[in-house]
Amino acid sequence: MVRGSRSVRDQTPTKEEQVLYVAVATRSFRRYSTYVAATLAGIFTNSVFGVIICFVYTAVWQQNPDAGGYDVTDALTYAWIGQALIVTVAIWGGGATDEVAARIRTGDVAIDLYRPVSLLGWYLSADLGRAAYHLLTRGVAPTIVGALLFDLRAPAGPVAWLLFLVAVTLAVVVSFGLRMLVACSTFWLMDDTGVKNLAAVLAMFLSGLVVPLVLFPGWSRDLAMALPWSSFLQVPADIWLGRRAGTDALAALAFQAGWALVLLGACAAVIARARHKVVVQGG
Repeated sequence: MVRGSRSVRDQTPTKEEQVLYVAVATRSFRRYSTYVAATLAGIFTNSVFGVIICFVYTAVWQQNPDAGGYDVTDALTYAWIGQALIVTVAIWGGGATDEVAARIRTGDVAIDLYRPVSLLGWYLSADLGRAAYHLLTRGVAPTIVGALLFDLRAPAGPVAWLLFLVAVTLAVVVSFGLRMLVACSTFWLMDDTGVKNLAAVLAMFLSGLVVPLVLFPGWSRDLAMALPWSSFLQVPADIWLGRRAGTDALAALAFQAGWALVLLGACAAVIARARHKVVVQGG
C-alpha cells in the first residue's frame, strides 16, 4: 500500500493534519476573497431576487396569513435567509467538489490519492473556507439589504445566533457530502454533468429554496424534512426564526450531524473503492 492510502477505519486526523486542514481552509478563504467583482455581482443578484421573492411571499401570505405556521414576517425573513445560504451552502452545487471532479477527469486525482493526508479531509477543509467567505459576504450583505427594506425577524438572543451558526456549518458539511458523492461518480462515469444537474434540481426543491418545506402537504412534508437536503436551508431557518429552540434545536442539530456522518462515511467508502478498483484516467 502506497504511503497516504490510509484505511477507512483510520480516519482520525493527527495534530499535524489538523494544522494542515486549518491552513487549507484559510487559503481557500483567501482564494475566494480575490474575486471581488464576482462577489459584488453575486450580492447584487441575491438582493434583487430577495426583493422579488418577498413580493411573491407577501401576496401568498395575504391570502393565507398562517401558511405553514409562518406569519408574513417569518416568510420574508425566510426568503432572505435563503438568499444568504444559496452560495454559502452551495445549494446549486459548486465549491471544492467541482475541482475534485475535474481532477478525476484529467487523472490528476492520482496525486491527491498519494498525499499522506485524507483526500476527503483536504477538500472538506477547502470547502469550509469557501463557505466562510461566502457567509461573510454574499450571506451578510443581502441580509442587511433585506433588513433595510422589509420588517424581518432576528434570532432571539446570543444562544439562538450560536445555534444558527452551528446549523449553517453542519449544512455546509452535509452539502459537501452530497456534492462529493456526485463528484466521485466521475470515477466510473468519466463526467459528472448529468448527475450534478440532477442533484442541483433535487437540492433546490428539497432544501426549501423554491418554497419552504413547511408548505408541503401531509406526507410529502414529513418525507422532505427527513431527507438530508432539509439541512441546507429549512433547519437553519427554523432555528433563526425560533421555531426550533432548546431541546428541539439540539435535536435539529443532531439530525444534521447524523446525516453529515452518514454522507462522509459514504464518501470515504466510495473513495476507498475507487482507489483499489478504478484505473485513473491518464494511466
